[in-house]
Amino acid sequence: MRTTPTSELEPLLPPGVTDDSISERISGIVVKRKMGLGWIGGFAIAFSLLMMFNYAIAVLFAYGVGIWGIQIPVAWGFAIVNFVWWVGIGHAGTFISAVLYLCHQEWRTSINRFTESMTLFAVACAGIFPLIHLGRPWLFYYLFPYPNTMGLWPQFRSPLIWDMFAVTTYAIVSVVFYFVGLLPDLATLRDRSPHRWQRVIYGLLALGWRGAGRQWSRYKMAYLIMAGLATPLVVSVHSIVSLDFAVGIVPGWHTTIMPFYFVAAALQSGFAMGLILIIPVRHFYHLKDIITGRHLANMAKLLLATSLIVGHGYFTDTFMSWYSADPYDKFIVADKFSGAYAIGGWMLMILDVGVPQLIWIRAVRQSPVVLFVIAILANVGLWLDHFILVVQSLHSDYLPSEWRMFYGTKWDWMTLFGSFGLFLTLFFVFIRIFPMVAMSEMRGLVHKKPGETKEQGA
Repeated sequence: MRTTPTSELEPLLPPGVTDDSISERISGIVVKRKMGLGWIGGFAIAFSLLMMFNYAIAVLFAYGVGIWGIQIPVAWGFAIVNFVWWVGIGHAGTFISAVLYLCHQEWRTSINRFTESMTLFAVACAGIFPLIHLGRPWLFYYLFPYPNTMGLWPQFRSPLIWDMFAVTTYAIVSVVFYFVGLLPDLATLRDRSPHRWQRVIYGLLALGWRGAGRQWSRYKMAYLIMAGLATPLVVSVHSIVSLDFAVGIVPGWHTTIMPFYFVAAALQSGFAMGLILIIPVRHFYHLKDIITGRHLANMAKLLLATSLIVGHGYFTDTFMSWYSADPYDKFIVADKFSGAYAIGGWMLMILDVGVPQLIWIRAVRQSPVVLFVIAILANVGLWLDHFILVVQSLHSDYLPSEWRMFYGTKWDWMTLFGSFGLFLTLFFVFIRIFPMVAMSEMRGLVHKKPGETKEQGA
């Protein structure tokens, strides 16, 4: 991967780009380009990790959660850490697709399909962990709001029920929003596919799209409504997830800053994962004229902004623990930076807040390789953040006689890295069967005059 600097001020589309060139390049990757050795190798690695994930879950079902490192008082371990982390990664997709669409930010058009797909795959990974964390996961349907065979309703005061409603709503809205945005591009694939079976499949998925004026009018209205529905979910979903902790009386959890801090951390991890996915694909599929340095720089600036908000959350949480004069809260804060998990506490501060400050430097924002490394480090730091929040707050509770260290077993780590296999497998399949760039929105930029607003361009 070359480190050639790119300008943050370059146009969204270079001169000479036409409707047909955009459609030919993006659709050609799906319907004409053969699977290269790079794609096959990457898919093989991802699929191997997925099989390891399936094996770890099969052993879990056979022997129970005792194969993990959880114990009393640390009854929540990797499963909840991974759940919170994966849900957070999905937030940037909704933010870029819905929030920036409502704000008329046109630079989103080249990357919104990536981030929308990332949202769906991350939510798929996240939804697995609360279920396998149940003592009897085959009874997961008890979470649904209907009286079970014993005549009992779900316990609506349980955060697990809140998570079920929040994540399910988020997944449904994200899928519908994603599919609505895909309709014009599916019709393009239908019309440009060289094989009959491809034309039949994409034709069925396109739902009879012909590009008529009435269809475009209804499409824009539906897309606008779905963007309006998806926007509140950026805040609500992770706020509800944060209540899993905030409603508890555990020191380090019982604080009103949780929803604010969780949303900021979710967006930071999502923007970081977006860069991790976009930069390699942009390089290997030669899309540097479509996903320009301006797009990467804007993503990096959003990553920087959210890291500052997360840093503010760290500072506020530490200050309020001191200001409250609660000895238990003060102990948790001191233990975070000087106790058994002090390495993780300092590392998350460095990776979450310190490393992203390099983005202030223009040369860093213009180097895809450096941004790629920063994004990876930021996501590692955010996983450590959730680990410290869950484990470090529990391992030293109110009874010193119950203090114990938590150590992840091989099954914990296999489940974590195996979830990457599920995520990457879905991503590799996505770039082979769907256009990775929203062609219909890119074509709208081609005909736009300089200085023309979005409404005028429509």
